[in-house]
Amino acid sequence: MQQVETIQELLSLASAEELYEKLVLQLNKDLAYANTELSFELDIKPQKLKRDLHELVYILVNERFADYLNLLYIIDVSENKIKQLDGSDLVALSEQVTFLILKREWQKVWYRNRY
Repeated sequence: MQQVETIQELLSLASAEELYEKLVLQLNKDLAYANTELSFELDIKPQKLKRDLHELVYILVNERFADYLNLLYIIDVSENKIKQLDGSDLVALSEQVTFLILKREWQKVWYRNRY
């Protein structure tokens, strides 16, 4: 599995491997399990996906922290990676968490496709 350093790299890789739609499906499934009101269209542009997910994470961190923790648990984002983030700037924090969420969802999709 190829290492990615940014959300753009991750989304480009998903598109290049023709797994972007499956990534969106997996994200929608986990968002539904977490009882969030957000769901993405399968043909959503990568930048809009990033922006809307970032906005959701920001709202959850700022206003519904228990729902935020539930989402991270359902998606199975590493607790250690979350603890390493700097929480002094909520916008930057929510962007980093968005990347971790997409990265974990990508791992699920990639492994399911390979094996």
